[in-house]
Amino acid sequence: VQLQAFGGGLVQPGGSLRLSCVASGSIFSINAMGWYRQAPGKEREFVAAISMGGGSITYANNVKGRFTISRDNAKNMGYLQMNSLKPEDTAVYYCVADSPVTVVRTSPAYWGQGTQVTVSS
Repeated sequence: VQLQAFGGGLVQPGGSLRLSCVASGSIFSINAMGWYRQAPGKEREFVAAISMGGGSITYANNVKGRFTISRDNAKNMGYLQMNSLKPEDTAVYYCVADSPVTVVRTSPAYWGQGTQVTVSS
């Protein structure tokens, strides 16, 4: 499974960004995907996860209500809509995948390259 994330950039506090992730390869081996992030000097942390059909969605407490995870299985795409961004959201964001969604929340096997998100005025 190969994952490629894109859509990061520089945004002002309070702004929005949408990250995208495209999956390719042996995608039949996975049914859930998610997002992690790593800020400078900090450990990598879980952000959000979504099951194959979208029936199970989980968010980290510090993004709940501001971020929305979604997916388009027909296009093998995943998305992370980020609103009301704060400087503390600045990090490299990684797209991940695995099965089942409980594994995505804790220790996913498949990681894409990161995309930088910088929230600054």
